[in-house]
Amino acid sequence: MATSSRLTVRRRTLGAGAAAALALTLAACGSSGDSSSMPGTGHGGKSSASSSAGAPQAMGDMPGMDHMASGNGLSDTQDGYRLTSEEATLPSGKRTPYRFTVTGPDGKAVTGFALDQTKRMHFYAIRSDLTGFQHIHPAMAADGTWTADLASLTPGSWRLFASFTPGGGPGKGKDFVLSRTVTVPGTATDTPLPAPSTSTQVDGYTVTVKGELMAETAHPLTVSLARDGKPVTDLQPYLDTYAHLTAFHEGDAAFAHLHPTTKVTGDHGGPDLAFHAELPTSGNWRLFLQFRTGGTLHTAALTLRVG
Repeated sequence: MATSSRLTVRRRTLGAGAAAALALTLAACGSSGDSSSMPGTGHGGKSSASSSAGAPQAMGDMPGMDHMASGNGLSDTQDGYRLTSEEATLPSGKRTPYRFTVTGPDGKAVTGFALDQTKRMHFYAIRSDLTGFQHIHPAMAADGTWTADLASLTPGSWRLFASFTPGGGPGKGKDFVLSRTVTVPGTATDTPLPAPSTSTQVDGYTVTVKGELMAETAHPLTVSLARDGKPVTDLQPYLDTYAHLTAFHEGDAAFAHLHPTTKVTGDHGGPDLAFHAELPTSGNWRLFLQFRTGGTLHTAALTLRVG
């Protein structure tokens, strides 16, 4: 869960009291030619590769009209930076590339990006019913065109997020999260959001979240991991941390992610990871926790209620 801030601004704009810890933030994870997507994480929360199927719920705008949204990563523009793509529809049932560009205030493609958690671009995909989570590190061509290799998508409306920090220009050092929506044609079946729960299982691991969150207030949050009833103590670093937590708000798919405050000390992290979280909006949030053990990346999902 990333060093952070308020969902709407990100870690560098966090209130003074929570900035020392890591608050929930509109995140930017960076880029390279590799991918850490977790294809098809659905609502079951039982497997890091479970499939997702569900009818789209309203995301507040139509494909290509993302500039009408504002804040929480739900806009394709901010401070003169714009996420652009010619693709408004993507095929279902097969891996597919999504090509996009980030343009700066001068209208030219940005090619210089700062590293954030070892990457220059973090790219996320989520269906409007909050299934199908993917986290990808796309590759950039010399002209500034990024290609995110998406795993199989199910029919419905999807929101695609680009999280980055410009390495130069007027936005240098500032974290941005921009998004656009695409449609995957076909018959979509609604998948209701699972009820809020403090625990879930994935790949034999039990993930437990402790802490009651209130909107617009920083609260401590602890994530504990166990396997076969025993505390997990062999977490390996992933993106320079022991866990990566991404959150999406039910109804509008507003985006945020946190990073643990726990210091990384080699391949023996766990069982408890400490966080400070500040979520600006009440309601249900779908959380996706990614962690690595034995060289394998796991993704656990659960619904958390924010009062």
